[in-house]
Formats: sequence, C-alpha cells, structure tokens
Amino acid sequence: MDVENQLAVSLGKELLALKQTLAFAESCTGGLASSLVTDVAGSSEYLIGSIVTYTNEAKHNLLKVKQSTLDAYGAVSEETACEMAQGVRELFSSDYGVGITGNAGPSGSEGKPVGLVYIAIATADDVYCKELYFTSTRIENKLRIALTALSMVIDKLREKNLEENI
Repeated sequence: MDVENQLAVSLGKELLALKQTLAFAESCTGGLASSLVTDVAGSSEYLIGSIVTYTNEAKHNLLKVKQSTLDAYGAVSEETACEMAQGVRELFSSDYGVGITGNAGPSGSEGKPVGLVYIAIATADDVYCKELYFTSTRIENKLRIALTALSMVIDKLREKNLEENI
C-alpha cells in the first residue's frame, strides 16, 4: 500500500472510531486532498463534502471568507486558511473543516514565495493553522500539501481520542 492510501485509510479509521465527519476547502491543491480520501471505499461515511475555491471571489462567496481578510492578508495567509476551514465546516455541517491555501508554484503571487502554504483545521471549539513551505515541482508540491493536510487531521483526531480516554 502506498503512502497516500495508507494516510487516507488511517484518516478514515480515526474518523469512524470517533464518529466524526470531515469537509475540505481547497485552493492550491485543487481537490487533491479530498480525492485521496475518496480513494478509500466507504469514505462517504465520514467525508461530507469538498469545495475547490481557487479565486478570492469563490472564497468570499462560498466560504464566507471576509473581504476585509482577503484585502488585508491575501488569499495565501493564515487568516484566510482559518476562515476557509471554519466556512467549509459550517457549509457542510461537519465536525472538522480543513482549509488549504498557498502557492504551489512555479511562480509566486501576492508577493508571497512559491511553496508557501497554510493548512487550517477547524472544529466547533477551535481553529489550528500551520504555515509550511514546499520546494519541489507544482505537481509534487500539491501532493505533499494534500498528504500533510491528511496527516494533520489524523494528529488532531488522535489528540481528541487521547483527551476522551484520559
């Protein structure tokens, strides 16, 4: 089993064990993270939905990312990733929302470097965001970003599982 499938299977097992659901809001990965999840049979038990919001207008109109956030910080920012994660969680009424935004390359935008990415995870209680840099080709960056997002959700689910069993 390859790494992509192993992570997606692990994510599914964690979500099922905790009876939790997930939704994605993806920009620079173009739906790749949710595609990896749907490669696992039975993923409809925990993946509620996914949306690709590639433009600022889509982020604002569909995910309710504030225009003031986009104007002040840009699409590639921690603030935007957090609002994407919260927006997709609310849109799909899922337990977890994941927001992914960044510059996959080969050229930067908004004056931000190629490879700069923000991945946010929202729950009903909190939003966690991580700033990351990826330095490969566009295609490889997209895969690494998507896999990192899956791994981050697994980590959050395991934290929750530990908290509930203490």
